[in-house]
Amino acid sequence: MRASLIQIAVNPDESVNSRRERMASLVREEAGADLVVLPELWPTGAFAYELFAAEAESLNGPTYEAMSKAARDAGVWLHAGSIVERTEDGTLYNTALVFSPDGELAATYRKIHRFGFDKGEAVMMGAGDRPVTVALPDTRIGVTTCYDLRFPELYRTLVDQGAETLVISAGWPERRRAHWTLLAQARAVENQSFVLAVGTAGTHADVPQAGHSIVVDPWGEVLAEAGAGEEVLRVEFDPARVAATREQFPALKDRMLGLDTPSPRR
Repeated sequence: MRASLIQIAVNPDESVNSRRERMASLVREEAGADLVVLPELWPTGAFAYELFAAEAESLNGPTYEAMSKAARDAGVWLHAGSIVERTEDGTLYNTALVFSPDGELAATYRKIHRFGFDKGEAVMMGAGDRPVTVALPDTRIGVTTCYDLRFPELYRTLVDQGAETLVISAGWPERRRAHWTLLAQARAVENQSFVLAVGTAGTHADVPQAGHSIVVDPWGEVLAEAGAGEEVLRVEFDPARVAATREQFPALKDRMLGLDTPSPRR
């Protein structure tokens, strides 16, 4: 299976419309890939909170239109990163879009774990409540976004739903890049799954981005890793290795579920 992770910079001097056009062109250049993955909130920037309301769009808005056509033109499965979605009642969500090679919207995922604690995304956006997997011809992907990477229970749920390849679309800050790599490898090892994690490059909203998009195999080995700048990370991997790994080292069969949670000691 051939995957392309498109790591771009979100430059404030480039308009959102121009960036959509540029991203669509980059997707079309990946014709021949099976899966193309884009970063989180690339139209606005994951930390550009002041733009969220102004640049919010409906699910079938301009990013949908541009990415649907790009997926169809390239003939690829496209995880189009995420957008700031505005619903009819005015609620904002950090929503990922997945398109099939014919340009149809195959799935949406509203980010469950919102970053910011008491500011930014955590207070400006609603929380999703539904884990999402998508069946591709050769693998089932689990769709997650950025801060989700820190919550292993979500990935266990995706594995229980049949996920073999875990996809993380992110806008991860450079100051926590070590966590990015560590957690991507941990999610791969503990779930015996491939991990495809793509982030952004450059700096936006005064937050330097980590870049270093990464692909990890079910044993935790890094198959490919980008640098800090704009880059298309291309990799080939065999999804059948997931079943082989789980058979060879059947750790997932030893999970102990339904354990009582002890009360904290006083």
